[in-house]
Amino acid sequence: MIKTHKEAITGAQAAAYAMKQIEPDVVAAYPITPQTPIVEYFAKYVADGVVRTEMIPVESEHSAMSAVVGAAAAGARAMTATSANGLALMHEIVYIAASMRLPVVMPVVNRALSGPINIHCDHSDTMAERDSGWIQIFCEDSQEVYDLMIMAVRLAEHEQVRLPVMVNQDGFIISHGVEPVELLPDEVVKSFVGELKPLYPLLDIDHPVTYGPLDLYDYYFEHKRQQIEAMKNVFKVFPSITEEFYKLTGRRYNFVEPYRMDDAQYVMVALGSTNGTIKYVVDQLREEGRKVGLLKIWMFRPFPKAEVQRYLTGRKAVVVLDRSASFGAEAPLYEAIKSSLYEAAAKPLLGSFVYGLGGRDINPELVRFAFEKAMKHELVADQELYLGLRE
Repeated sequence: MIKTHKEAITGAQAAAYAMKQIEPDVVAAYPITPQTPIVEYFAKYVADGVVRTEMIPVESEHSAMSAVVGAAAAGARAMTATSANGLALMHEIVYIAASMRLPVVMPVVNRALSGPINIHCDHSDTMAERDSGWIQIFCEDSQEVYDLMIMAVRLAEHEQVRLPVMVNQDGFIISHGVEPVELLPDEVVKSFVGELKPLYPLLDIDHPVTYGPLDLYDYYFEHKRQQIEAMKNVFKVFPSITEEFYKLTGRRYNFVEPYRMDDAQYVMVALGSTNGTIKYVVDQLREEGRKVGLLKIWMFRPFPKAEVQRYLTGRKAVVVLDRSASFGAEAPLYEAIKSSLYEAAAKPLLGSFVYGLGGRDINPELVRFAFEKAMKHELVADQELYLGLRE
């Protein structure tokens, strides 16, 4: 493993530092809380001459995504960042970026969507884009933000994938919380991500191409199928990238992270920073002799169905925590877990808990309560429960 150094930084700084080391050709962005510090830190690198990136301040998030789409189509390595209503304003162009197979990487600082106006964390913003064709990765802490930002570039630009990537971190909890982060030398990151190899760039005037044509029923269906196949290719490509990163750093990543799962009978599943709290409670309950475990989901799109089946089949009960609601349907992560286990020979009892909307705290007592419900066999199939909701 190579020599590294540690710094106490926020999740926003971790994302910006990774961007500095990657040194994209173009960054276009518009400020929105709690994403703003990412671009502020990166803009300072630009102003200080640390990077040669072309920084484009735009008038809206719709324009930011439009600018990076144009830059990526021209053959540049392009990035932006956003949160909540900013991501919602990008919605139209988010789909276009994926449909054009442009390898944009975008850190998203998760925040509740309005209204009423709220600036704190939940996952409603990124869940609104889960069928957009973007790869979606969720981070537990600032170290994961840094590491996964670097790996996201390789994944997005791989010739068998060529899809944009969202690297999600929980607003304020990660983005503004200070933690020790182990940082790689600049030259190691540069070598790891390599040079962008543009495919069909607009600026290659010797080989002219068209972007954004009218695509009616004669070919649209086939183009969507190509995106579907590219997303499936993530399952083949991502493990080789994470293995290479592991050899550099000793930090191992995958589609999911099993925690104390060997003999677990009662398992919790979650996204994002809440996994740290769950690990703490799992350790407590293990000391009490309870056979509990955690399955942390790193990659939400494409959804790791095979890993979910591998780790959850045959358990007594599985508790799924969602930091977002799906009005008129089941919560997003619960729905995906339930669907994945449909074919399982030994289905566990499933429980759905929505928690933390608008930034409401999730503490060890609430996590323990959800585990207790499972261990007492008080979960009811298809009954959505709520953690921390006032009566």
